[in-house]
Amino acid sequence: MKRKKHTSGDDEAQIDMTPMLDIVFIMLIFFIVTTSFVKEKGLDVNRPDENQSNNNQPSKSLSIRIDANGIITMGGREVDVRRVVANAQTFLAENNTDSAAIQADKDTEHGLVVEVMNQVKIAGIDKVSVLVKDS
Repeated sequence: MKRKKHTSGDDEAQIDMTPMLDIVFIMLIFFIVTTSFVKEKGLDVNRPDENQSNNNQPSKSLSIRIDANGIITMGGREVDVRRVVANAQTFLAENNTDSAAIQADKDTEHGLVVEVMNQVKIAGIDKVSVLVKDS
């Protein structure tokens, strides 16, 4: 039996990768073409412009707190829900502001929070934020 001697030509044998790369690129093109892009549904957010100057920004906002028992506090004193408009207008007369922040406890009834928001809007403040505070 005759044995073959390994020559240096056998060591340099390689597999041609071109057909495999062709298949990979064809698959990539197939997946790109068949992918369907769906616009996700959600809330549109109105963000302020970056070039808007901060010189005319109000100094502070009206702060309203509502605890779990429904007690409304404005400026460190308790206020009835029917007096929120008057207190907010007083605050507006003393301060240059266009925003209010309502900090409500998580156990507060949402109807009371909505009523306070309506009262603040009646007073003339359009930008109202609602914060939820854990007990």
